[in-house]
Amino acid sequence: MIEMAIYGVAVSQVNYQRVVILKEKDADLYLPIWIGPAEANAIAVKIEGVAVPRPLTHDLLAAVIGALEATVKSVIISELKDEIFYAKIILEAKSKQTEVDSRPSDALALAVRAEVPIFADEAVLEKAGLALDKETGMPVPPGQGPERRGKKQVTEGELRRMSAFTDFIKTLDMDDIDQGRGDK
Repeated sequence: MIEMAIYGVAVSQVNYQRVVILKEKDADLYLPIWIGPAEANAIAVKIEGVAVPRPLTHDLLAAVIGALEATVKSVIISELKDEIFYAKIILEAKSKQTEVDSRPSDALALAVRAEVPIFADEAVLEKAGLALDKETGMPVPPGQGPERRGKKQVTEGELRRMSAFTDFIKTLDMDDIDQGRGDK
């Protein structure tokens, strides 16, 4: 497992889809994950410290977990299968840990509220992690940039399956994301 942090939430200028971008804590590797507009808003509201008059769904979930005397320990982006990301919320109650299946967007919205670590499975990063070209600032698709930690090269088939994903990432303005981050 590799620890990640939420780098930003962005909207494609081409098709207005939302993406949350995770960044490896100790390296310059990014993991973009498509999410819905409501979840993008829920993550952005909390990251930016915007006060809302009534609890959002993820605030309610955090309150229910607390009321049941459980705590969120971490979230894991656990799998990428057929271009769909999967996540797990790790809960602890009465000294027992439980993994709960989740959409990544919901797990991340809960993670920012609970202020817990976010992890990504190495296999997910191998398939969908992107580096930024140091000269152009543009994303470098998996398998086309410098290989990370001696991991195997991504196959041509995997690159073809991920091509729509990497094309989408190329439409994002990474400078806008960086400007909204401040020193967080």
